[in-house]
Amino acid sequence: MPPMQNPPDLRPDLARARVTETRRDGQPTIGMVSLGCPKALVDSERILTRLRAEGYGISPDYSGADAVIVNTCGFLDSAKAESLEAIGEALKENGRVIVTGCLGAEPEYITGTHPKVLAVTGPHQYEQVLDAVHGAVPPSPDPFVDLLPGSGVKLTPRHYSYLKISEGCNHKCKFCIIPDMRGLLTSRPQRAVLREAEKLVEAGVKELLVISQDTSAYGTDWKDRDEKFPILSLARELGQFGAWVRMHYVYPYPHVRELIPAMAEGLVLPYLDIPFQHAHPETLKRMARPAAAARTLDEIAAWRSDCPDITLRSTFIVGYPGETEDEFQTLLDWMDEAQLDRVGCFKYENVEGARSNVLPDHVPEEVKQDRWERFMEKAQAISEAKLEAKVGQTLQVLVDEVDEDAATCRTKADAPEIDGNLFIDEGFEHLKPGDMVTVEVDEAGEYDLWGRLVGQD
Repeated sequence: MPPMQNPPDLRPDLARARVTETRRDGQPTIGMVSLGCPKALVDSERILTRLRAEGYGISPDYSGADAVIVNTCGFLDSAKAESLEAIGEALKENGRVIVTGCLGAEPEYITGTHPKVLAVTGPHQYEQVLDAVHGAVPPSPDPFVDLLPGSGVKLTPRHYSYLKISEGCNHKCKFCIIPDMRGLLTSRPQRAVLREAEKLVEAGVKELLVISQDTSAYGTDWKDRDEKFPILSLARELGQFGAWVRMHYVYPYPHVRELIPAMAEGLVLPYLDIPFQHAHPETLKRMARPAAAARTLDEIAAWRSDCPDITLRSTFIVGYPGETEDEFQTLLDWMDEAQLDRVGCFKYENVEGARSNVLPDHVPEEVKQDRWERFMEKAQAISEAKLEAKVGQTLQVLVDEVDEDAATCRTKADAPEIDGNLFIDEGFEHLKPGDMVTVEVDEAGEYDLWGRLVGQD
């Protein structure tokens, strides 16, 4: 039986690039290290697509590349440290490194540690990255060989793809510096999003993962918009392509309830990824987030009433400055009531430039750890009970990987990398990634399911 894939300390903010490409003789080649969230992964795909169109090859490692791009994350201090470590490793293994991404918004922070990097650019500064690559490794295209796939260069498996619908964020959460790094909300035109989605589905993508910093605010930055909340029509339009459509980073505005009918109708997956962050009103107030945890429970009840199969995922912060034991207990009690299906949790840490750094009453590290463990114990028990209830059900699943031991699949309730899996460990040999199959669930663990193949869609 394959081991569980998702231990409780899994970080939901990490994404990793996967590149498989052969190189022609004499082709200039660029390596890519993509750190951070799926939004950064989309940026990496766009950069590589542009480079591929100019005749560059894409290398999956440092040694086979003429230069390496490191797309960094700067959301947490631990992520900054990880980015600096990745830059250092790239310098050691390759020596010619171009840095981009969120941490690139602080070039002195990078060059102070790694003065030998060739260039530093900020997030979504595609032209500057290309200029830096041209300077380091001049292009040498072969128009008869270098054909770009219609869907561009993908860093995810071919059967699913992230679809970024906007950049930036208008919120002022005290623990977050995303608006400083990526700016205020800027939504992509709906026609551009739909055109990209259609191309992806035509290229074989079975699942579209809709991402942004604030998905439910999509289009509200347009002054001359025809509808108050454009995300509602976008979701329905995306549902017309026949792929799974999964909504990530949906801020819990009241109009989110209007997305639920599209889920009940099967146009959008019955799945919401909503960053609640905490449940105590005073903690939320110190975070500069809406302090409406009680009303949130009412909203959750309404969503489940309209779409009983809905899966709810969220992330929380424990040990935020000033968090008392009573406030933390309120969060645990709220979890008992909310019964969320999928949960991630961070221990609070200071981030340079965040307003929360100067708040009084920072929580000692050992208390943060204790609260994180108690929170995850609660979340794990809820997850285990919910998965046990699925034993005996017949579910449609998407195959992600097949090896000698099992086919690793996901149900509609599971996003790639951050949620659980369903394993088929008998009669799976003919399956391949991207297949849609029907299974009967026959066993459940704390985070994963096992099932018996019933049929192929």
